[in-house]
Amino acid sequence: MSASGGTKAIVAALAANLAIAVAKFVAFLFSGSSSMLAESVHSLADSGNQGLLLVGGKKAQREATPQHPFGYGRERYIYAFLVSIILFSVGGMFALYEGYEKIKHPHEIDHWYWPVGVLVFAIIAETFSFRTAIQESNQVRGKKSWKEFVRHAKAPELPVVLLEDLGALVGLILALVGVSLALATGDGVWDGIGTLCIGVLLILIAVVLAIETKSLLLGEAAGAEEVRKIEAATVDGDTVTRIIHMRTLHLGPEELLVAAKVAVRHDDTATEIAAAINAAESRIRDAVPIARVIYLEPDIYSETEAAKGPDPEASPGGPAPTSEH
Repeated sequence: MSASGGTKAIVAALAANLAIAVAKFVAFLFSGSSSMLAESVHSLADSGNQGLLLVGGKKAQREATPQHPFGYGRERYIYAFLVSIILFSVGGMFALYEGYEKIKHPHEIDHWYWPVGVLVFAIIAETFSFRTAIQESNQVRGKKSWKEFVRHAKAPELPVVLLEDLGALVGLILALVGVSLALATGDGVWDGIGTLCIGVLLILIAVVLAIETKSLLLGEAAGAEEVRKIEAATVDGDTVTRIIHMRTLHLGPEELLVAAKVAVRHDDTATEIAAAINAAESRIRDAVPIARVIYLEPDIYSETEAAKGPDPEASPGGPAPTSEH
């Protein structure tokens, strides 16, 4: 994912949510609707989310230091994780509490035109924000389904913004339904039920984001397409004859570590092997530009050792397991 695309989607969502949060809170003050209060907190939480994503993107650009030799690319994962755990959960739990209180102590909604008008305005504004996130995501997701894109994206910003905007739109519809039923029946309990539904929605989204960003924090390998390109670029068939085993790890969304043990011919000189390793590294960087940290270890491949069984160091789903000595 390009950083500019993610930033554009984040800024669009931030501008929309700040305007919507103010409008929702004003509507709450005039109407007393708990759905509007929950939605105003939701929008404030979303605004904080986008602020954290922008901070994470800025911090991730710092240069590597002796203490952090692989740089700060994972800052983006950390701040995305904070978004899912803290702000979404705070918004969700507040909505659950507010909905419970409104059901327990219902009252009619005053000045109905305030919540209805603000919700219609908010739906329009969120639709534009969601449309921007979809457009930016379409530029990088390729042929992946939306589910695959959210689950396998290495850059967290667009999936987070997509789920935020989707949750915001669904939450607004739930609030509008709750308010409409409360106005139609004269029973404020419906407003509380709508608020409870918003809380459940936010917590579900928080769980999904937490699971996906946790996986990124733990460290994910390169995608299948990148692995194929790296394998093809590494082996030249002359000096580097095969990959014995390989590991890849995302140090950040746009930075990949590649470590591999490669087979070389037993009669090659040290100079020839060093030149072949340098050439292989250059081919890998040309094939996969985000492969910025590469360690290739030369070894002698042995058919006899390979016949004894799989190499315990071989990665699942990677090149065919072999052994060396």
